[in-house]
Formats: sequence, C-alpha cells, structure tokens
Amino acid sequence: MTFTEHTLARFAKEVAKYPADQKQSAVMACLAIVQHEQGHVSPEAEQGIAAYLGMPAIAVHEVTTFYNMYNQQPVGKFKLNVCTNLPCQLRGGDHALDHVCQKLGVEPYGTTADGTFTVQPSECLGACADAPVMLVNDRQMLSFMSDARLDELIATLKSEG
Repeated sequence: MTFTEHTLARFAKEVAKYPADQKQSAVMACLAIVQHEQGHVSPEAEQGIAAYLGMPAIAVHEVTTFYNMYNQQPVGKFKLNVCTNLPCQLRGGDHALDHVCQKLGVEPYGTTADGTFTVQPSECLGACADAPVMLVNDRQMLSFMSDARLDELIATLKSEG
C-alpha cells in the first residue's frame, strides 16, 4: 500500500519519538493514523506499515488483532463496544449486548444497514464496578447501562447521525 505524503509525515513524527533502532515502537500510533484516515486497518495497510517500520507484517497484524480499538473492516459511524468480560457478564453485560443488538436489528459484530451503528462485544474496559459498561467510538466510556440508558443513548446517537 502506498501512503500519502501527509500520512508519511505523520508516521515520521511518531517514529521520531523513539530511538532509531526502535522505530517499531511506533506501530500502534501508525495503526491509529491509518484507522483515523481510512476508517479501518486493511491487510494492505498493515503490510505498508510493516514495510515503513522495517518489521514483519505478521507482527503488525498481531497488534491489530490484539487490540479491539483497531477496526479490521469498515464500521458504522458509531461503534458500540459492550463489555462482556466476566465481571460485566455477572452484572448484565451480556443482556446489554443483546438489548443493543435487538434494538438495532444486528448480530454482534454487525453493522446496521444504513451504516450508522456497529455493535461489538468487548473484553474488559477497566470499569468493572460500573458494569455494565460500554465504549462509544473507542473514546467515550459509559457506565451503568440499563435498558433505559441504552435506549436513550441509541436515540441520541440516531439524532446526531
């Protein structure tokens, strides 16, 4: 994959933060840049990042697949990650995921037909005491997500969409 000059300049800025022999340390930043610009990280982008950083493509792929903040395929305008790790499961996380999926008419990992919402189960979001919790667009953490709060969130996001 060939990146734009703008993208390469952003990569270079991140790589400059590390010693020359450790430029692979910028892999997460480069993945975030590609995702921000393209909406997801394709296998071609992973290969391009690997070539740029001088590391094996599989090593970049391992990072992409380890963290759920990197989208490996296009997602909706609003990505809703619902924690389904054990503490959240015990406090309604699975129910919250089911409720959101039913409300939007999608399966887990699915995107609504209009491209507005993608719903994903998520591993621990680090707010177990506030379960069930979710993350909107990898940025906004929401706690104590009852059915009523989930319905309100979806209505608010639809009005913004």
